[in-house]
Amino acid sequence: MYRVFEALDELVTIVEEARGVPMTSSCVVPRGDVLELLDDVRDALPREVDDAQDVLDQRDELINKARHQAETTVGDANAEAERVTSEAAAEAERMIADAQARAEQVLADARAEAERMIAAGQAEYHNLTERARAEAERMMQAGRDAYERAVEDGRHEQSRLVSQTEVVQAAHAESARIVDEAHAEADRQRADCDAYVDGKLAEFSELLSTTLRTVDSGRNHLRAPSGLGQRPTPLYDFQP
Repeated sequence: MYRVFEALDELVTIVEEARGVPMTSSCVVPRGDVLELLDDVRDALPREVDDAQDVLDQRDELINKARHQAETTVGDANAEAERVTSEAAAEAERMIADAQARAEQVLADARAEAERMIAAGQAEYHNLTERARAEAERMMQAGRDAYERAVEDGRHEQSRLVSQTEVVQAAHAESARIVDEAHAEADRQRADCDAYVDGKLAEFSELLSTTLRTVDSGRNHLRAPSGLGQRPTPLYDFQP
């Protein structure tokens, strides 16, 4: 191909340097040189054309191979992408199912623990109530017994003093004093009994409030949303 361009350049130079024919645009060129150059072009051109055609054929073959390889690569990539997407979807579904199962198990355990604690609180409440009732009845009975003994002692003392004529006035006063003291003792014991029962009920109320707040905190924690920065809404607000 280089010889073709070289011969053409020489032909151009010959034409440019040729002597012109007066009164015309023609020129006089050396025939032998021009023909020799044209023969060189004729000899070199077919070989160069064949080489160029070979290059074009190889280019088309390479382009076809590259296109086929690209189509194969794209197909493989699409298949791999579909496989990876399918596996990722299956794994995501499995993880969601596992998370739901764990959440349900935790919620079931929390409910069972809450029910156990409520049952224990109710049992403790009944136990404390029964003990407080029994203690109150015992103290009230003791107060009644003490009152009756004091009254009986007062009556005996009154009878003894009445039998002594010289101290009748003093006996009346002493009898009234003893009766008043008996009434005061009975009132004091009754007040002590009421205070004891009220104190026991206050202790149980505090215990029950603490238990319910603990249960409420656990349930609120379980019902809390997954999003960060959000505060769960309490199920209830127990005030003692």
